[in-house]
Amino acid sequence: MTAVLELQEETTAAATGWHRVCPVAELEPAWGEAALIAGRQVALFRTASDEVYAVSQEDPATGAHVMARGIIGSRGDRPTIASPLHKEVYDLVTGECFGNAELNLPTFNARIVDGHIEVEL
Repeated sequence: MTAVLELQEETTAAATGWHRVCPVAELEPAWGEAALIAGRQVALFRTASDEVYAVSQEDPATGAHVMARGIIGSRGDRPTIASPLHKEVYDLVTGECFGNAELNLPTFNARIVDGHIEVEL
């Protein structure tokens, strides 16, 4: 698997903003990958329960494009990603930072359709 997944195919319904990125089988559970989607760097994550999440690849605290290398975890029933640089922990659904209310990680809707991950930008 390459560090940056290449966008394989965009959905025909471009007006909706959904982009087909890759087969879900190409993402290992609990491991992030970066994808370039319509010119935007996005970090993709697949959890052990086969849920998929998409967030900005840019670390809100530093501006470095590293979030795909973060550590997957949870706070209660909320899935989280910890930045690999300063270990700030973000909610994968809302982008809320648990340790610093001034930081927010942009999130994107993600879904699995016909075995492929699609992301809405």
